Order: sequence, then C-alpha cells, then structure tokens
Amino acid sequence: PFPNGSEPRPSFVLAALPGPEGAQAWVAALLCGAYAVALAGNGAVLLVVRLEPGLHTPMYLFLCMLAAIDLALSTSTVPRVLSFYWFGTGEIGFGACLLQMFLIHALSAVESTVLLAMAVDRYVAICHPLRHAAVLTNAAAARVGLAAVARGVLFFLPLPLLLLPLPFCGSRALSHSFCLHQDVMNLACANTTPSVVYGLAAILLVMGLDAVLICLSYLLILKAVLRLAAWKERLKVFSTCVAHICVVLLFYVPLIGLSVVHRFGRDLAPLVHVIMGNIYILVPAVLNPIIYGVRTKQIQRRILSLI
Repeated sequence: PFPNGSEPRPSFVLAALPGPEGAQAWVAALLCGAYAVALAGNGAVLLVVRLEPGLHTPMYLFLCMLAAIDLALSTSTVPRVLSFYWFGTGEIGFGACLLQMFLIHALSAVESTVLLAMAVDRYVAICHPLRHAAVLTNAAAARVGLAAVARGVLFFLPLPLLLLPLPFCGSRALSHSFCLHQDVMNLACANTTPSVVYGLAAILLVMGLDAVLICLSYLLILKAVLRLAAWKERLKVFSTCVAHICVVLLFYVPLIGLSVVHRFGRDLAPLVHVIMGNIYILVPAVLNPIIYGVRTKQIQRRILSLI
C-alpha cells in the first residue's frame, strides 16, 4: 500500500498475446498493418471531405468527426502496444495508464454521441426531408461535435480521479494491452464501490442511452420506409442507412463483448481478454472508412482521382 503521497505510484504490466517469440513477431506485424490501414483510411476520409466542396454537409462532417475519433483512439493505444511487442517495454507508469484510460473512455463516449447524431441525421432526412436542410446545418453539426467532446470529458474525467487516491498492492498485471477503468480498478486493494457505481452509471447514461435512442431512430425510420408502396423505393431509401448501421454495430458489438468478458469472463483464458480488447480498439478504426468508402460514390471518385 501507499499510505502517503510521498510514496511512488505503481506501474502496471500490460498483457500480451501468449505464445512463442515467433508468434509475437507476427502479432506485432499484424497490429502494425492494421494500424497503418486505420491511419491511411481515416486520413483519406478527412482529406477527401476537406478537398471536396460538395461533401461539406452535416452528414460528411459527422463522418469526419468519426474518422478523427478513430485516429485519436487508435493512436492513444496501438503505438504503446507495438513498443511492448518490439522492445519488450511491458510496463506503463501510473500516470500514463490513467491518462490512456481516460482517453479511451472519453473518446468512446464522443464516438457514441456522434453515432447518435448520425442516426438523427438519417431520421430527419428520411422522415422529414423538407426540414432536413433547415434543422441539420453545418453550424448545428459543429455544435454537436463540441457537445460530444464536452459530454465525453465531463462524464469520464471522474474515472481516473476516483482511482488516483487508491492504494495498489499485490498483482500489477492487466488483462489487456492497454488501460481500462474496470481492469485497473480490480487491482486496487481498497474499497472501489464509488468507482464501480460511477463507472456503471457513466456507461449507462452515455453509451446505454445513445444505443436506446439510435434503436428508436431506426424504428421510426423503418416505420416510415414501410409506408412506401414500392419495394424498390423502400430498398433505395433504406440503403442510405446501411453504412451507418454497420458502423453502429462495429462500435457497440465489441463494446458489449468487452463488457461481458469483464463481468463474466474472469475464468476465461488471457488470450480472450487480449483479443477482445484489440478488436474493440482496432476493428472500428480499420473498417469504418472502408465501409463509407464502399458505400459513398463521392468518396470513391475523389480517392481514385487522388491516387
């Protein structure tokens, strides 16, 4: 334990995929390749929207926010994981761990808010098309972005602050290749009830509420689509939502899976925890720009012209 503030704070040991050294090298190469694809894909989305005046609309501004969040989230974790595999630096300092933990949770909250804003954009465009241009302007999209950042910071800044005064003794080994609140909290040798309660409340009030509102938006969209007489017209209208639905699933399915592993998977092999964590961080960042690149002809044409 650390009874007073003069004692040094502990460092934590990051988890790696178990296996021989040769397998570790392949894992590092795979992570590096995925990170490079995430950088290139999300960077291309930002560049294309910046260079194409016809894409300066709320929908593509939200897409830019999503790309920027994915870049920030992957950059706050993957380089540290790669240094672990390449240089064997498996320890992370207490302050760096809390900072990384805050960034992961806050950026996830910002992404959840942006996904909700994109669902509202689709709802207004389909159910109230005459009001879409007046309701969802570029200025409104910018305000939504600022509100998303403020929401993420305000809700998740208390998480590291609640862990800061706690003593840590015994094991310092984490379950993932980066720092998550519940993972770090489980290593504290003190009462963690305030952290448990606040962490659960923050997740429910941000990601949980956003998921419910996104489902409600799509129920209203589905109701409006089913009112159309022709099947071709229904498919054409609903096809405008396919990319966003895929991105929502890519965000929430790994998030739910990671939460389930933390809650019920204490007896699971360490491999499961490490893989689930890496999927949560990397898969959305890699696939989101690919999905929107495939589904959006304007982005396709602009990328091809740049190439």
